[in-house]
This record gives sequence, structure tokens and C-alpha cells, in this order.
Amino acid sequence: MKKITLATVKSWIKKNHGNIYIQIKSDFCGYNDCVIANKEPTWELASHNQDVNGNTLGINGAWVVKQSRDSLNAYDDNQYQGFYIYNCTGSFYIGIKK
Repeated sequence: MKKITLATVKSWIKKNHGNIYIQIKSDFCGYNDCVIANKEPTWELASHNQDVNGNTLGINGAWVVKQSRDSLNAYDDNQYQGFYIYNCTGSFYIGIKK
């Protein structure tokens, strides 16, 4: 399997626009100044924004820091397939229904 890069994820998002789901596992809390786990993460249809080349990759709730500081992994379970992304601001899954 070839290495997953941010370009791979961007291309996948563009190809599956409108069919992408997101599950936010953890995110940064400015009040506590740390990353906090989401107690009940659920898959939700992702809402898109115009920031396609920015830090959100065009998906509300997603956040990448770029410059090789994101951990990008393939994800596949019984219902969804896509990517698991982890960095200093939190972690989330993006996927499409099988």
C-alpha cells in the first residue's frame, strides 16, 4: 500500500464531495488549553465550507496542521471507509458509507 499523504486525502474529499461523513474523536479546548476526547462520538454527514486548500480541507469539524505534522491512516470498518487523522489539535475520522 502506498503512503497516504495530504494530497491523497484532498483528492479523496474532492471525489466524494457530498457523501462524506465525519466522526470527531477529540478536539482542542481553548478553555482548558488541551485536547479533550469527545465522550460520545457519532458519525454525521459532513457539512462543507469554502476552505478547500486551508486547514479544514473544506469540511467543518476537520482540522489539519499540515507540514507533515498530521498522522494520516486508512480506515475501514463494517460501515465506513476513509481516513483517520490525528494531530496536536485533535483526531477525527472521515469516511463514506460502504
